[in-house]
Amino acid sequence: MLPSHLRQFLSSFSAAPKMAGPKTKPPPPPTVPTAIKSSQDVKPGEGVEYATFAAGCFWGVEHLFNKHYSHLPQFSAISGYTGGDPSSKSPSRYLVDPGSSIHRFRDLDRRPRRGNAKASCCLDAGADCVAYRQVCSGTTGHAEAVRVDYQKGSVGYGELVEFFYRTHDPTTKDSQGPDRGTQYRSAIFYHSPEQKEIAEKVTAEVQEKYLKNRKIVTEITEAGPWYDAEDYHQEYLTNNPGGYECPTHIFYW
Repeated sequence: MLPSHLRQFLSSFSAAPKMAGPKTKPPPPPTVPTAIKSSQDVKPGEGVEYATFAAGCFWGVEHLFNKHYSHLPQFSAISGYTGGDPSSKSPSRYLVDPGSSIHRFRDLDRRPRRGNAKASCCLDAGADCVAYRQVCSGTTGHAEAVRVDYQKGSVGYGELVEFFYRTHDPTTKDSQGPDRGTQYRSAIFYHSPEQKEIAEKVTAEVQEKYLKNRKIVTEITEAGPWYDAEDYHQEYLTNNPGGYECPTHIFYW
């Protein structure tokens, strides 16, 4: 039998078990015409569809979609970066405004590390931080985003678009709550002409029904290259209960 001190040393290299995901709750029913129709017209099919949204800090956005839609077949909600200059280097590090969101770095630095995960490129002096520095300088234009994957026809795209709108503030340009910067902008990245049409219709209906006196500034643009965020960003609030969550990520109707 190995000495206790050696067993303890070796155990430090094993990853902690992944915590269970958030308990699924039924999503609220859609309320605007296009979202209602898309929900009623769903017909399960073959393959996987994608819906990509940016609504500020991706920790809270991913958590909400996981909490209310993880019952869907072939579902996943992935935090990542998109919407910037395709010619820039892959932003496979942080996409943050270090001046306005330093509390998030501190939050990561406090949490227990899992396996070989590092708290952040910025905090790890030995890491290659070129992409991170590019993003912080505003040269890439990428947004923190969440890509929702699900079996084709298992949910209406219009319903997901309304869910996106009802769980953040789409009227603040390049910001969400205390987080400031283009990486925190509100955006819908469509994957087909049909998604574009639905997104535009739902946007107009939400504007008329819920935000008559506050203009929606959400960007609706074609989906481009996608970069998964680091492993420790995925299901962050599930693995770190009480971690930072943008205060605008609540239900507004």
